[in-house]
Amino acid sequence: MTAFRLRLRLRLRLRLRKLTLTAHVTASVGWLGSVAAFLALAVAGLTSSEPQIVRGAYLAMDVIGWYVIVPFSVASLLTGLVQSFGTVWGLLRHYWVIAKLLIAVGATVLLLVHMQPVGHLADAAARAALAGGELQGMRIQLIADAAAALLVLLTAAACRCSSRAG
Repeated sequence: MTAFRLRLRLRLRLRLRKLTLTAHVTASVGWLGSVAAFLALAVAGLTSSEPQIVRGAYLAMDVIGWYVIVPFSVASLLTGLVQSFGTVWGLLRHYWVIAKLLIAVGATVLLLVHMQPVGHLADAAARAALAGGELQGMRIQLIADAAAALLVLLTAAACRCSSRAG
């Protein structure tokens, strides 16, 4: 193989790694931001006294969940796997890669389970205005779940940053 072809292959490999890293960071940050938006809607849905705001919040949470959060979580998981296979870190070589993989898989599974009560609340909100205390336990649960998800995602991001520093 000529030196030119070797340099070209290395340049293409580097560009592909940068592209997958960009896709992974984009998906992860998108996941984090969409969970923050979900949390804001959950708080608005619980605390607002305006029936239209409550209805809109729960309907928007269902849409954001299925069309933004779930795709970003799956994209983050898949691009993270591609990154691990395409770099020297590997999938099982370093504890922080394993920790991030377990966090991503666990968070994605919990997200899919969590979407069931979101759909239930969205259906209830679509049928009629939710009164102040109606389904309050489920509404509080959504806030707690979204806050916990935000904390887990921030922890995963911190795990990545601190492991690279050392």
